[in-house]
Amino acid sequence: MLDLEPERQGPPPKPAATLIILREAEGAVEVFCVERNKKSRFLGGAIVFPGGKLDADDAEPAWADYSTAPRAARFAEGDELRALAVAACRESLEEAAILPVLGSLAHDELLALRADVAAGRETLRAFLARRGLRLDLGALHPFARWITPTVESRRFDARFFVARAPEGQEGAHDMAETMASFWATPAELLARFERNEVQLAPPTHRNLTLLAMARTVDEVLANAARACLDPICPELVPQGDTMALTLPGDPQHSQKEVRVIGPSRYVLRGERWRAESAP
Repeated sequence: MLDLEPERQGPPPKPAATLIILREAEGAVEVFCVERNKKSRFLGGAIVFPGGKLDADDAEPAWADYSTAPRAARFAEGDELRALAVAACRESLEEAAILPVLGSLAHDELLALRADVAAGRETLRAFLARRGLRLDLGALHPFARWITPTVESRRFDARFFVARAPEGQEGAHDMAETMASFWATPAELLARFERNEVQLAPPTHRNLTLLAMARTVDEVLANAARACLDPICPELVPQGDTMALTLPGDPQHSQKEVRVIGPSRYVLRGERWRAESAP
């Protein structure tokens, strides 16, 4: 799932954005997840949240006329922050058929829009202009920032946002980058991971662990307002006959202050990275 070489000094990380979409069901929080195409070079077959690297168009100044102001975030500001939030919305449309807007969009409309944008028949800004809609960037709450380890061949500086699912938007994978999709509680996904039923990368696992602490979407959003948004860049170290990815605050990590609650490392056990405390 990860391409790690202990002696590698990988390329500079590319800016990326991810949207964690939430809803409430039967007294619990559910999150929308997609399964990445197994042929993907990065996290192939893993369960993830919709997201990806920034495109050049995400930073176009014209987006100021087609979106609300993003929420303040310590991981970016100004034009960079707007571009990240636009990217998170665009990736959500592409991979999940979910789009936060001021106004309303039906599920079938989003499926048609996604198909038209993918085929080059439509642009997202043109669609918003024609419908008199704007991206609701203010609905995105900054939640976390993870940077791919330096020993990875493909590196991303990923900012994670959380948002309440827009009313009436059900979500659907695209059968290209993503091959399956579903709503589930964070606890259910973590239990499936422990049973070796699904594959989760460390950032996804830790974000699900944090989400599992809340019982309502409002609680998640309140927790996001208090979250540490300093970058988390795991560092690879040997551990016995295997290896571990240490997080800030671990005794073997170069950053000594803790930046996220929970076990301080992920240890490779078989084909899965398990959250564990330092030995």
